[in-house]
Amino acid sequence: MNIYVGNLSGDATAEGLQHTFEAFGQVSAARVIADKVTGVSRGFGFVEMPATAEAQSAIDGLNGKEFMGQALTVNEARPRRT
Repeated sequence: MNIYVGNLSGDATAEGLQHTFEAFGQVSAARVIADKVTGVSRGFGFVEMPATAEAQSAIDGLNGKEFMGQALTVNEARPRRT
């Protein structure tokens, strides 16, 4: 399951996200989306977890929780619109 993580601190890293989500199960990928020009975090990212039950547990456990001083918005990622 692909999970959207919003309201990230500008200092958030993919490694930090992965470590946080690993408390709920296996993480196959974690990334923080950065501005293409400046390289600065755009304030959101994605975490991929192969087990749906673990992913749902992470969503339930982390939505609204503080991460690096910010209350996270965590939910199932919607497919990209083309």
